[in-house]
Amino acid sequence: MYFLTLPILVIGVILLLKILVIIDQYERGIVLTLGQYSGTINPGLNILIPIIQRVIKVDMRITTSDIPQQEVITKDNVPVGINAVVYFQVTKPEDAVLKIQDYTYAITQYAQTALRDVIGGVELDTLLGERQKLADEIKSIVDKETTEWGIDVTAIKIQDIEVPADMKRVMAKQAEAERERRATIIRSEGELSASEKLNKAMTNLSHSGAISLRTLQTIESTTANPANTVIFAVPIEIIEGFKKMTEKIGK
Repeated sequence: MYFLTLPILVIGVILLLKILVIIDQYERGIVLTLGQYSGTINPGLNILIPIIQRVIKVDMRITTSDIPQQEVITKDNVPVGINAVVYFQVTKPEDAVLKIQDYTYAITQYAQTALRDVIGGVELDTLLGERQKLADEIKSIVDKETTEWGIDVTAIKIQDIEVPADMKRVMAKQAEAERERRATIIRSEGELSASEKLNKAMTNLSHSGAISLRTLQTIESTTANPANTVIFAVPIEIIEGFKKMTEKIGK
């Protein structure tokens, strides 16, 4: 009797496992009855008809898929290596199962194609300076196609952009030249400002004998040590004054 009961219990457990299906919170279940789609079941404990029905579980969470490095020629004929990441989420599980065989693989392949098309149509400077804008453009292209598969592409991020070694050297020289140009402009602006202030100071000192007074103050400060030799520079206005006096006397 024991040997007869054990097989019955085993069969009963197997049938129970076939009848009862647990769907996790982040999943949805696609039910196929005799191979035909018959409905989508929600999270929790669900009952199926064994042998006649089967369920395909679909993960509804945001999923990531790597786009392996692609060798792309930019519009200005520079070969670059680019890799990216696609973030997507299933919004209609029945479409994701029934309309596409492997939606993760399909999205990755389509994203590769879109990446090549977009990057091949821009120059290297645009690629380096507008990375996020180009990633959004790729996302828009991929998202438009995958909507029919019940997939929502939430984001595409360009991770690395690898340029040839000789191009790196050219870019480094260009950056150095740009820094030197900016430094030259800053120095020129400083010299211009200094010259304007010196010119203003000379104008102020040229009135009312101020430059003569400044000269005497300088002489006084340098004669504190008797060993110093002072060369006195006569202001030009004094020389001109002597010339005028000489001319008057000569007349």
